[in-house]
This record gives sequence, C-alpha cells and structure tokens, in this order.
Amino acid sequence: MSKKRVIIIGAAGRDFHNFNTYFRTDSNFEVVAFTAAQIPDIDGRKYPKELAGELYPAGIPIFGEEELPRLIIDLKADICVFSYSDVTYNKVMGMSAIVNAAGADFMLLGPNKTMIPSNKPVIAVVATRTGCGKSQTSRKVVEYLMKKGLKVVAVRHPMPYGDLVAQKVQRFAEVADLEKHKCTVEEMEEYEPHVVRGNVIYAGVDYEAILRAAEQDPKGCDVILWDGGNNDFPFYKTDLVVTVADPHRPGHELSYYPGEVNLRIADVVVINKMDSASPEGIQTVRESIAKVNPNAIVIDGASPIRVDNPALIKGKRVLVVEDGPTLTHGEMKIGAGIVAAKKYGAAELVDPRPYTVGRLSETFRIYPNIGTLLPAMGYGEQQLKDLETTINNTDCDAVIIGTPIDLNRIIKITKPTTRVYYDLMEIGDPNLDQVLDEFIAKHKLAK
Repeated sequence: MSKKRVIIIGAAGRDFHNFNTYFRTDSNFEVVAFTAAQIPDIDGRKYPKELAGELYPAGIPIFGEEELPRLIIDLKADICVFSYSDVTYNKVMGMSAIVNAAGADFMLLGPNKTMIPSNKPVIAVVATRTGCGKSQTSRKVVEYLMKKGLKVVAVRHPMPYGDLVAQKVQRFAEVADLEKHKCTVEEMEEYEPHVVRGNVIYAGVDYEAILRAAEQDPKGCDVILWDGGNNDFPFYKTDLVVTVADPHRPGHELSYYPGEVNLRIADVVVINKMDSASPEGIQTVRESIAKVNPNAIVIDGASPIRVDNPALIKGKRVLVVEDGPTLTHGEMKIGAGIVAAKKYGAAELVDPRPYTVGRLSETFRIYPNIGTLLPAMGYGEQQLKDLETTINNTDCDAVIIGTPIDLNRIIKITKPTTRVYYDLMEIGDPNLDQVLDEFIAKHKLAK
C-alpha cells in the first residue's frame, strides 16, 4: 500500500506535537510539509531532521498557510491535518473547504492519539479562549500544592520560535535561564512567574522528551502541571482538568476550536473575571457549562488588580500596553491595563496607532479591531525594537504596563510607567483548595 501524503496545518506548537506523536515513526504516512500561521517568520524554515526522525533525513519544509491550495496539488497531498488553536468554527470549516476543494481529506487529531501518559499525577490548566486567565490559575494551583510540601514541575504549551533543535527540551529554574534560552516576550510572560515562585518549568518542542525530563527533575517531582496555551487541549493524559472560561466573551466557549473540547473534558470550570464582567455574560457562560458538562465543578473567580503607582494614572493621558496574543488572535478588547485605567481615573486612553512603526504597524493591519491599546508583541529582536520605539513615540503622560512581566527589564521606556498586577481570587465555595485537597488524597500525595 502506498504511503498517505500529509500536510500539517499549524502555528509552531500543536502541529509539531501531532507530528511527533502520531506521524514521526509511522511508515504508512509521509509528511511532505507543514504550513504556518499566526506567528511571524515561521514559514520558510524546516522542521529539522534532528527532530523529524529516521524517516525524514532531510527534515520537513514549512510554508506559509496562504500556499496551502497550491501545496496540496503540487505535493499530491492525500490528507491535511488542522493543528492549531483558538479559531472560530467558521475558520476550521473554511479551512476544510479549501482542503476538500483541492482534493484532499481534512483531519482533526484527538486526545487519544496525541496525549502522552506520565508516571506522575497530572493536573492540566486549560481555557476556552486565549486570555481567560490560565496563568494566574496555574499559579494558584502551584502555590497551594507547594504549600502542602509537594514538588510541582510545570510544563508549558510550546512556543518554539527560534532554533528548534536547541529548543527540543528547555528547563527554566531561575530568571537567568530566560536569557540563556533567548526567550521572546511571550515566553517570558509565561515562564517567569513560575520561576520567581520557586518552581521549575519546562517547555520546548519534543513533549515526550520534555515529560521524561520533568518526571526526573533534579529538584524532585510529585505532580506535573500542564500549563496550557491558547485554548488547546492538553498534550498529556490528565488526572484533573481545570478549564478557565471568560464571561467577557460569552458564547465563545461553544464556538471556538478547541475551547469547547476543554469545556467538555473539564473536571472543574473556573468562571474568571466576574468582578469586571456583565451579569448577562456570566449567566451565558453558566448556561454553556450546564448544557455540555453539567457534572463539572464550577468555581466563581475574580481577577482583582493593583498597580505600582496610581498617581501616574489619575487624571493623566495614558498609553495602555497589554499582553499581545490576548489582543490579536485572542480578540480581547479589554485587558488588565484597561481595567486599571478606568479604575484609577485616567483622563484619556491614548491611541497608539498614529505612532506605530515596523512590525507593530503590520500587527494593526492584520488585526484592525485591537482598538485604543498597544499589544506587547515581542516574537523577535525587531518586534521588541518596534515596541520600544512605538511606546516612546506615543504622545502620552504615562504608560500602563498590563503584561505579566515588567517591560522595563527588556526595553528602554523613556516615559513614566506603572505596572498592573492581578491574581485569581475565588468567590465562595467550591474553591480550588477543596478540589486540590481531594486530588492530594486520591493520589496519596500528602506529605
């Protein structure tokens, strides 16, 4: 029987994982290409032979997603596998139409084919959309388990934008490791909060190799925490799934891929940001949970904010800088920085669009509905430079930094700045402490 020729449609994350777990050693398939979207400068590269395995001695080329119809015909592809997250169902089925019109089959790989089992208990924190509050929920879980004397090793959903071979397995145990591994802003935002709290976090490309390293971490490992990315479902077989939902985007939990998968597989659903969402939005999310996963434990949550220096906001014209992916493919119109500007009495939100340069101008062209705030895009050195120049160009009194890390550490901002901080606060019962106590007892983890 001839090999089935495969194109994997991705964005430098789930696509590589699907290849590694399902296709890499199966001689019934030949993966002839990856296509790339969402992340700049991924196309035009190769998935390297060192990671692709014995069946792919030349590696696998990566093309821009816009070339997909041509690639299906030119490469005689039989199957196209959709492998990235946080997209509407219309987008998924629109892609299916493109693939089918070119003559190929359209495939979505599920958890049973792609989840890797661990010899440690696994807790997954995932979400229905990008920007729901996974990171603060993960921090809450880690802090409670550590308080109980358990050694927690976090594994973060992939963000491999650089040298893929060098990024096969990455371990972050101290802040200096962020520089050692040449992390982007997006990576630092996810890794640094774990490291400064004293736990180890892994990431990279080959998630089976990463899992085995995490299980044997030099600092010890009692529990693996899967810290999800976008709204992707976990790469590892889980013992507890905590899904975070966002009432600022009511209804999205049932209309975005694969966020609805996370809602349906959840043991626990945290409805976050209830302190700043509308009652109607909260009720819509409650009804969605009741409809598709009525047995889930539902935890009410808030994300109260605080700032370094409220005086820099009150009565001032402020530029708000927010987490990049949350604003772009996450489609959020409001983040912690905007909430802080309103709470502390800013006179005006300054529109950064007249002042953008380079890659940031391109970002606003691609995502025209971002609005009057600035996404902290930092996938590479040029984007960081463009971010720095744009902030310093902007005619404002002060800058509100709503990103999870202090941008002053990595770029030089010439204007007064104040940072926004936010953590998960549970409202009433049930709460995560109760859920985690049951988890600890079930897995006989008590110290």
